[in-house]
Parts: sequence; structure tokens; C-alpha cells
Amino acid sequence: MTDTVLIAYGTTNGSTAQIAEAVADILRGAGLRVETAPARSVTGVDGFDAVVVGGALYAGRWHKDARRFVRRHRVALARRPVWFFSSGPLDPSASERDIAPVRGVRRAMDRLDVRDHVTFGGCLEEGARGRVAGMILSSGKGGDFRDFAAIGTWAEGVADALTQP
Repeated sequence: MTDTVLIAYGTTNGSTAQIAEAVADILRGAGLRVETAPARSVTGVDGFDAVVVGGALYAGRWHKDARRFVRRHRVALARRPVWFFSSGPLDPSASERDIAPVRGVRRAMDRLDVRDHVTFGGCLEEGARGRVAGMILSSGKGGDFRDFAAIGTWAEGVADALTQP
């Protein structure tokens, strides 16, 4: 059984961090010790038995902090169970069908033998930072498309995998 889990995430406006916390709550409810942290602040993964990495999607790429985290810790990640999630579509598509990982995430999954990946809807609301975010919001395409029930279901699957003997 796995005991300690790190959830590292790359986010700009906090939506992906909220997904990471929702996943952490489910894992804690299953009896696991969980730490969440921005990917850029994690200095090592040696104290963790498993890792979940989440990244917001921007223009078809995972958040730079998530990409750098995976690259920086690839040797250690390859020696433990790892799951990935992405957040980003600003429409209901992630709730309607499985969305394949973007190319860079797929490559990292193959290199690390990642157990699973899922894409959740994103959230972009008034006050979001960044020029592109402002353009998206001004075009009326913002909103909150996260499906916390689906996030919970996925997290329960991760918890089941980690708590089985």
C-alpha cells in the first residue's frame, strides 16, 4: 500500500490548484497522507510513494511549471506510480468525452509509464491574469467548466489503486 502522495500542479490563475485540492481531499478520505504544492516550488519527490501531476493547458501545451517539474524529476518519477491530469477546455467537451493528452504530455506519459491521464474542463473568470486570458474573456468564452463530480470519480480511482495491497 502507498502511504504518502504528492500532488504537484502548474497553474496561472488558480483553477488547476483547486482541482489538485479536490483530488487531495478524496485521497485523504481514503486514508492517504497527501501534500499539494505548486510544481515550481517542489525540490524533490523522494519522500513520496506516489505523485500526481496536474497542469493547466494553454494553447495546446501543459503549463510550463508542470512540464519543468516532470523534466526536473523524471528519474525519481520513473521509480514510483504517477498520474497526470490536465485542465483547460473552456467548454463542456471534457465532460462529454475523453480528451486525449496533448503531445508533450503523451510523450512524458510514455517515458514515465504514467498510470493514467485525464483532461478536466477549465475555468477562466473575470480578473484572470494575462493578455490572452483577457482576450478570451472579452470574447465571451470564459466560465467555469470544471466537473467536480468527475474529478472526484477519477480521484477515487487513484485512491483505489494506491490503497490496494
